Amino acid sequence: METARTLPPRSLLFVPASRPRMIAKAAGLAADWIVLDLEDAVRDDAKDAARAALPESMEVLAGRAVAVRINALDGAHRPADLAAIDAAGVTTVVVPKVESVAGIAQLADSGRSVMAMIETPAGVQAASAIAAAPGLAALIVGTNDLAAGLRLPPSSGRAAMGMALQGVVLAARAAGVWAIDGVFNALSDPEGLERECAEGRALGYDGKSLIHPDQVAIANAAFGPTNAELADAHALIAAAGGGAERFRDRMVEDLHVEMARALIERAR
Repeated sequence: METARTLPPRSLLFVPASRPRMIAKAAGLAADWIVLDLEDAVRDDAKDAARAALPESMEVLAGRAVAVRINALDGAHRPADLAAIDAAGVTTVVVPKVESVAGIAQLADSGRSVMAMIETPAGVQAASAIAAAPGLAALIVGTNDLAAGLRLPPSSGRAAMGMALQGVVLAARAAGVWAIDGVFNALSDPEGLERECAEGRALGYDGKSLIHPDQVAIANAAFGPTNAELADAHALIAAAGGGAERFRDRMVEDLHVEMARALIERAR
């Protein structure tokens, strides 16, 4: 596999599958993954055209890490969505509002990787089982729907979702899959996006879901290692002698060396 497809992504840019100009623009952006969206970003009367355009869209994005978000597996769009991703040769599927492992097995059995969106209280409670399902590559928290499902007032902020956000990370880490944070809605607030990305990284998330091209560079910088972190990692590896030892006035051991190597690999 290419590195872009095996390292945890810093940025997942969602693009409407019905908008060819946006897709062409996304092809030249530095997003680690591009998600062609057949769900919320596409009106019902445009879904057939978006499905029909998938093979061409995949060609436009050739060489990039691409996934397709289908509509709910238990909804009326399921047959057409599955036929469309078959026709386009899609290998990674984003499934919205996942609350159990039901349905995921069918996608995994066909050789696809699945990114499951955790967007409801029931999804958060089932996150551990979902993350452990065969073929599961990532958990993506859907913070907008989750806030609505929790009946949070608009003024509450992300702090009110703290337990749910950490629960998704715990489930992902226990299963060894990626954990991707939710979207930031304010398109003209880069400072706010930086703060939310920093908070997501501090919680343990690998990257951020994005809805605008201008958000890509901010997320990549926030979820990538800083120069200081890289310098420290190189120094730690050079100094490591094996076992527990003192390094720059802190105790380190072999697991810290492995973490340092992973950090350097991510920077590449």
